[in-house]
Amino acid sequence: QVQLRESGGGSVQSGGSLRLSCAASGYSGGSFYAGWFRQIPGKEREGVADIDGGGVTTYYAQSVRGRFTISRDNAKNTVYLQMNSLKPEDSAIYYCAAGRSFIPSALRLKAQEYNYWGQGTQVTVSL
Repeated sequence: QVQLRESGGGSVQSGGSLRLSCAASGYSGGSFYAGWFRQIPGKEREGVADIDGGGVTTYYAQSVRGRFTISRDNAKNTVYLQMNSLKPEDSAIYYCAAGRSFIPSALRLKAQEYNYWGQGTQVTVSL
């Protein structure tokens, strides 16, 4: 069974940066799409970025494009989310997720395409 564990969350001032990490176990490296999602209490989970198994193609939500970068190191079974130029509206619990070996473009960043989830890490951005 795939297990995911996020780290790297915290508090930062507006304009600052954070790097989230997601350590995965129980699977074959590079065999699944990986995604980062975020959620504010009372709101739906929002897809932020995803990456294919080989780390070749990435996809971003419009709200983070140009500021966030998703990457993966399959040798370390780890997925990263580099977050720059953070804004207060980026504050949320961030979740790492593992999906299928292939996700069609039209379904990328859709939570229902992801089978395994981490526990989440809090990101707080203050003015």
